[in-house]
Amino acid sequence: MGAGQRFCPTQNAPEEYGLETLLETLRQKLQGAVQRHPAPAILLSGGLDTSIIAMLAGPGIEGITVQLGQWGEDQAHAQRVAQLLGIRLHTKRATLQEALEALPEVIRLRRSFDPALPNDLAIYLGLQAAKELGLPAVLTGDGADELFAGYSYMAELDLDRYLPELAARMQFGSTELAGQLGLEVKQPFLDPELVQFALSIPPELKIREENGKLYGKWVLRKAFEAFLPPELIWQSKRPIEVGSGFSQLRSLAAELAPATLEAVGAGGRRISFLCPDHPYYYWLYRQVVGEVPPPAPGEEPCPGCGAGLSPSAFHCRVCGWCRKWE
Repeated sequence: MGAGQRFCPTQNAPEEYGLETLLETLRQKLQGAVQRHPAPAILLSGGLDTSIIAMLAGPGIEGITVQLGQWGEDQAHAQRVAQLLGIRLHTKRATLQEALEALPEVIRLRRSFDPALPNDLAIYLGLQAAKELGLPAVLTGDGADELFAGYSYMAELDLDRYLPELAARMQFGSTELAGQLGLEVKQPFLDPELVQFALSIPPELKIREENGKLYGKWVLRKAFEAFLPPELIWQSKRPIEVGSGFSQLRSLAAELAPATLEAVGAGGRRISFLCPDHPYYYWLYRQVVGEVPPPAPGEEPCPGCGAGLSPSAFHCRVCGWCRKWE
C-alpha cells in the first residue's frame, strides 16, 4: 500500500503469499525466539499472545496473573490455559486500597502520569509477585500487538508505513519496572529475528476477516489455530487494564481528582488532561517526581505537558499525549 492508502482486508487472497509456508516459518521463528529468551515463569493473561508463548515455553513454566478484586476476565482465561498446558498458576489479587497505595510507586518508577497507568500498575503487581516467589525472570507477550496489528485503530492506517515506524520506537513499561525490581523481562516477540520476519508479512495477513468478523493478528492466530482451542485463538483483544480489572481504578481516581485540581494548578504549568482520571495521576506525579522536565537540546515541547519530545516521536512518555498519525 502506498502513502495515504487505508487498509483493505480483502484485497489479496492468502494463497497468493504461500500461506502454509509462511505460517510454518512463523511458528519456527517464534519457537526459536522463545528458546533464545527462556524464563521460569510468564505473566499470563490467558490472551492470545501469552497463551502462545506459554505453550511454546513447554512443561515446567509457571504462570502469574493479576486481578483487582473480583473484576476482570484474565484470571478465568489464564486458569483455562493453565489447565490445558499443565501450568502452575499464581494469582495476585489486589484490593482497590492496595492498588491506590501502589500507584505512587509506579508513577515514581515510570516518571510518568500517562493515563495508561492502570496497565502499568497491573504489570508492576505481577512483577512484584514474581519477585516474592523468588523468580529471576518472566516472559511477556510484549510486542505482538505492535508487530501483528492487534489494535483496532490500526485498521484505519497505512500499515506498510506505520508498523515499521512503530516497531522502531517500541517501549514497554514492563522492561523498566522489572529493572527497578531487580528482575529480567524476556520478550520473545521483540527478538530481532522475529521482528524482522514479522515486518515482512503483508498487512493484508495481519488484519483480515474470519467467519465474517475482522480480526487483528490474523496470521498469528492462523499459525497456531491447530495447537490451541478456538476460544483461545479467536478471542477478542482485552487491554491489560480491562482484563485484569484495573480499569476500575479510573472512576475512583476521577472522583479523587476534583480535590487535587487546586494543587495541580499550583505549579504554574498548563497541562492538557486527556481523561477525567488524568489530573489525579498528575497530582501524584507532582508529589513523588516533581516538576515536568523541560525539553533538552534538539527536543520540542510536548503539546500536552511541555516535557521534551523528539520531533519524530508519536507519544510523550511523561503525560501520554499522542501525535495523530496521518
